[in-house]
Amino acid sequence: MSTTPRVVIIGAGIVGANLADELTSRGWNQVTVVDQGPLPLTGGSTSHAPGLVYQTGPSKTMTEFATYTVEKLQGLDDDGDRCFNQVGGLEIATTPERFADLHRKQGWATSWGVPGEVIGPEECAKLHPLLDAEKVLGGFHTPTDGLAKAARAVVALARRSVARGARFRGAVTVTGINHSHGRVTGVETDHGEIPADIVVSCAGFWGQAIGEMVGMTVPLLPMAHQYAKTDPLPELAGRNDERTEANLPILRHQDRDLYYREHVDRLGIGTYAHRPIPVRLSDLPQDEETSERAMPSMLPFTEEDFAASWEHSKRLLPALETAKVDTGFNGVFSFTPDGGPLVGESSEVQGFWIAEAVWVTHSAGVARSVAQLLVDGRSEVELHGCDVHRFDELETAPDYVEETSSRNFVEIYDVKHPLQPKFSPRELRVSPFHARQKELGAVFLEAHGWERPHWFEANAALVKDLPMEWQPPARDTWSAMFHSPVAAVEAWKTRTAVALYDMTSLKRLEVSGPGALAFLDRLTTNKVDKSVGSVTYTLMLDEAGGVRSDLTVARLGEQLFQVGANGNLDHEHLRRNLPEDGGVVLRDITGGTCCIGVWGPLARDLVQPLSRDDLSHEGLKFFRCKQIHIAGIPVTAMRVSYVGELGWELYTSAEYGQRLWDVLFEAGRDLGVVAAGRAAFNSLRLEKGYRAWGADMTTEHNPYEAGVGFAVRPQKGEFVGRDALAGIEPDAVTRRLSCLTIDDGRSVVLGSEPVFVDGVPSGYVTSAAFAHTLGVPIAYAWLPATAVVGTRVRIKYFDRMVDATVAAEPLVDPDMHRIRR
Repeated sequence: MSTTPRVVIIGAGIVGANLADELTSRGWNQVTVVDQGPLPLTGGSTSHAPGLVYQTGPSKTMTEFATYTVEKLQGLDDDGDRCFNQVGGLEIATTPERFADLHRKQGWATSWGVPGEVIGPEECAKLHPLLDAEKVLGGFHTPTDGLAKAARAVVALARRSVARGARFRGAVTVTGINHSHGRVTGVETDHGEIPADIVVSCAGFWGQAIGEMVGMTVPLLPMAHQYAKTDPLPELAGRNDERTEANLPILRHQDRDLYYREHVDRLGIGTYAHRPIPVRLSDLPQDEETSERAMPSMLPFTEEDFAASWEHSKRLLPALETAKVDTGFNGVFSFTPDGGPLVGESSEVQGFWIAEAVWVTHSAGVARSVAQLLVDGRSEVELHGCDVHRFDELETAPDYVEETSSRNFVEIYDVKHPLQPKFSPRELRVSPFHARQKELGAVFLEAHGWERPHWFEANAALVKDLPMEWQPPARDTWSAMFHSPVAAVEAWKTRTAVALYDMTSLKRLEVSGPGALAFLDRLTTNKVDKSVGSVTYTLMLDEAGGVRSDLTVARLGEQLFQVGANGNLDHEHLRRNLPEDGGVVLRDITGGTCCIGVWGPLARDLVQPLSRDDLSHEGLKFFRCKQIHIAGIPVTAMRVSYVGELGWELYTSAEYGQRLWDVLFEAGRDLGVVAAGRAAFNSLRLEKGYRAWGADMTTEHNPYEAGVGFAVRPQKGEFVGRDALAGIEPDAVTRRLSCLTIDDGRSVVLGSEPVFVDGVPSGYVTSAAFAHTLGVPIAYAWLPATAVVGTRVRIKYFDRMVDATVAAEPLVDPDMHRIRR
């Protein structure tokens, strides 16, 4: 008798069918897939998806999802009819900005292992003869991209899953999710209950409604997107039949938010160049009023929205001049606040999972990761940008979801800078110092709703005072965006005087209770069982030894700890692992507190006169903390530094925040104090070799590869991931996060660029900045361990190669004298 869990998948589209296939291929044979629509064409987004699979993007994870989709569908057929047509992809540029961006995209492709090349106008026209080569500056050709026949793939995947024991049931409406004592027990339908140990919602834009059945907020917005087909084109006559359907590469004209594909002798045209059209589920066609079931995901075509796109299409593709739009519809699919999919388990009901806002492009990859999470407990591809719990509470509010998702629709094909912030909504979360920062001319970027100063225009007058060795070089247009030479002033003042940094937006969690120590000790790698007043840098790992996060843990009392975390994912992970006996209390204290980093060689000269507490090195040593008063304000002072200088993180209640800022800023005037922002901060932290989780390391990396093995103490006893690390020799890893210095002294790369060793693509940049202390650009990159210190490498930056050298780290103050004085 089978002992595998009973799984019910809600949604028989491309995601649900892929998940059933992935689970049954792993031996789980008690899988039931239900859908409210008739099988196999159920009426969801899969039913009308044009099927374009472009693999390359800025996200390594999303690219790997797409690559797996290509690999899987290529090996799949439905009675001999293929499920993937590898016609290749062609993205064309009609502006210099787009052409430059195609070179950047080719760099991503190289970083993530996707073949592709930038080509000229004539080559573009040879690949796609309908193009007017005179309208094109060039293109990016990816030969392994192509067209997924999504509906056909669903049939093939379902047949394969059923052969292994799965069941598919159409015309079944889910009316509720049954659960008891916080665990799923079954799915209620209009045909009765289906018992279940695990339920996975793959319901697409219906996912919100399914999530509500267990009280889970699913932050997605159904949106209508236009797709039209022309009448038969003479230029396409005889090129294809119903089986081949297409042989020209799929084409994207992103400067006008358009894409094109063949349908035998017709051309399909998709456009995002229209107003956002949010869709309410209550507005979708219902089948009760018709003899034939309406296709609920296909809304009537709005010709007025298509008019401009049709004119642009005729200019790019002259064959359309005499053509007509034959048919069209507004297809419904899902958008999210940051454009990523939504994967994860409910916080309230164990066993209820979602895999929503997943397009055909990424369907097989997402399904594989979800299957791995369910069967193995972890995904081999890291998922922090896909986890539904990545959002803070305000980011899941309906108004926020609608505004940001609509904006993502508008900007989907835009050339976006990695630092480009949201234009709206803004000023949702501000620190108590915000008013003072605005007075100082702060230029704010945004993260999770927080306004974070990037630099301060009040410091611009000091640029002329910079010593020659601190003068930054002129930047190219791209790296100069969202940047200012004022960052050099703020870095200079941090290294030579003192600066104030707003650290309020960093997630702070309070862990308390009689079980707090044991709880944290089990989940983290370093020893946190230290005296009250200790601060510990530590890691959280998954069971395979991958770096789930890095934390600072301050012991404020025998049963009281403050945890500096990376975001809501850490909060959710800790919450899920709380003991059932109630012996540990977990609180997010971020919003009620604030933090100022006071750093620089004159930090003690600034703070000590304001306090009766002993802030000497002996009175408060490095990686120690204590409760003090500054000008009468109660403060928790932590002797830590993410910029590699003497100083403290000073925490207080939000009510005292502005007063604390004012006291410190006024006391520091004679010392040359400045307010400093994230641009200087990032430069200084990279000079010290400090890693940023999510960028420099993820669950795909173990601590020894990532250079944070010093935070692992196997001798302390059991902790999550300890057994996985036991078989790893720290000095025998095959890849490492390596420090690079740019040889020309001026080329500032920004991240995700490919790195070549001996002419071969061998890794990619994770973080980069101009190192103001050293006067050279630097980067961190994942490289083979054979690329030892002194190895010459090359970084592909847009259309040119930049020479760099692997360097010993940290680059600044390797003996830690500056921090420990």
